Amino acid sequence: MNLADVKTNAFAMPLTNASYPPGPYRFYDREFMTITYRTDMEALRRVVPEPLEIAEPLVKYEFIRMPDSTGFGNYTETGQVIPVRFQGREGGYTHAMYLDDESPIAGGREIWGFPKKFAAPELVSDKDVLRGTLDVNGVRVVNATMGYKHRSLDVEKVRQSLLGPNFLLKIIPHADCTPRICELVEYHLEDVVVKGAWEGPAGIDLHSHALAPVADLPVREVLGATHYLTDLTLGLGRVVHDYMAEDGAAARAVE
Repeated sequence: MNLADVKTNAFAMPLTNASYPPGPYRFYDREFMTITYRTDMEALRRVVPEPLEIAEPLVKYEFIRMPDSTGFGNYTETGQVIPVRFQGREGGYTHAMYLDDESPIAGGREIWGFPKKFAAPELVSDKDVLRGTLDVNGVRVVNATMGYKHRSLDVEKVRQSLLGPNFLLKIIPHADCTPRICELVEYHLEDVVVKGAWEGPAGIDLHSHALAPVADLPVREVLGATHYLTDLTLGLGRVVHDYMAEDGAAARAVE
């Protein structure tokens, strides 16, 4: 393979058999259970990067069941999203994600910078509750429950809430383990169709784990929970802040 062939074929790793196809990626019957809880402001300050601003000491703990997605297949995901502000706009910063499928782990990390790690999450309806769990290395890390479809929500209001900006910290090391890419990435959900939306009572327990520290953002008060079913496209991202460029400018100023 000559130099031109490498450049032409270099979409993602491995070179000759990429772990995922090019996007965009469409999700059908994507099911969310989101539990909003109050946590400690100091705990949030330790994990949310500037220039993002923390609006309130809140966390949205999400379970997402994805039975049919183009390129990524059938999988389940869970993690923590922190409500933030950026340049006066309200959005969400994805702090942690755990899922059970290699393709979206590779694609999510390499394209956008999603903080994805391999684990065993589950979201199921169990009689009169929606139940979400996360097991990591055989250890139960999260137990969450929600009353099943207790009260219907306005699907248009839910759809509008899904259209706001989402932020990620994309980090890729150099071959010598120094930072090569360190960027704040913004992305949006697109072509969103909400097929149903509900709210109800909820409970969530977070447990300590060395490599899945979700409990570092402790639950102080559960504020509410939503459950909704959607079709949507995961839009590609754009860089809104380049931390490495900032370092380069500082170095040039010193010179």
